[in-house]
Amino acid sequence: MESSPKNLLTQVTQLWNLLDDLAESDPKRYEKFIQQQLEEGEKYCAVPEPQICLQTKILKPEEKVLFINLCQWTRIPAPQSKAEPVSLSVGHPEDVSETSESYTVIDVAYNPNVLKTAKEDEMEMDQLIQLTMKCIEDRYQFTLNHSYHITKTKNKGSLQRMKKNLMGIQTDPTNLSEKMKKELKLEQLRNYSVNNQDDIPQLLLPKDHIPSKQGCLIEEISSSELQAELKTPNYKLTVVKDQNGRSLRIEMQVDLPGLSSVCDCDLSVSKDDLVLEVSEKYRLQVDLPESIDTETTIAKFITEKATLIITMPVLQ
Repeated sequence: MESSPKNLLTQVTQLWNLLDDLAESDPKRYEKFIQQQLEEGEKYCAVPEPQICLQTKILKPEEKVLFINLCQWTRIPAPQSKAEPVSLSVGHPEDVSETSESYTVIDVAYNPNVLKTAKEDEMEMDQLIQLTMKCIEDRYQFTLNHSYHITKTKNKGSLQRMKKNLMGIQTDPTNLSEKMKKELKLEQLRNYSVNNQDDIPQLLLPKDHIPSKQGCLIEEISSSELQAELKTPNYKLTVVKDQNGRSLRIEMQVDLPGLSSVCDCDLSVSKDDLVLEVSEKYRLQVDLPESIDTETTIAKFITEKATLIITMPVLQ
């Protein structure tokens, strides 16, 4: 599907139609949805904050002094249980040469709750640090000295460098705005928080296991393993014609059992096809038999029947 300015405007119009329908049919759910988007937007725009700085050494391929900045970042999702994988973001190694010293810096970010819990237990903090080092070794093919000490300062290097490294963008507000414009398509609005599995590897941190030199304690989980299989919902498509046999509109009824609110739907319509996604439940793509007018297309969700009705006028 094209992503031209006109098509994006059409998708935004469709989103507003869905929100208007939700506001009218279920004001409480509408208010909850808007509040959730504001909260997730705040998390998305948040910057990483340094908490602990570790000093150790890279032994191979070349011996160097290494500083690891452990940061908290609300953009990183928190695990919902002890058995759930813990997410983290690992920045690129940066070599720094100063007048008196040369060293390498790597920035690593966790959800604030992960670091807070680790700080409360010395053994758990050591385990988190050891697993962080193991992750760095696996990612960059380094051999590290696993002996370390915590420095008096919370980070090594400038905050601007750290933010740029972890966020992958310049700290200039203009560039941040442009990045958000690229990422906030209609299909992604319901997934406004971090969803880029390539940027944030999933690591399993075993709670009841002390790190040892044998075996790998880190399990990287691919996005394909995490993504639930989506079902194709039942639907009925009808072309409504006038008495002369001329097509007037396409009416589509989609059954979505288990869905309680239209705000869980991501609907995208072009003149040629329709794509409907419900997070972790359904996905439907249909090639339309007629070219339709996307600007006047409307959708309504009937809560009692868990049915989405889409009306698409045919282009004349």
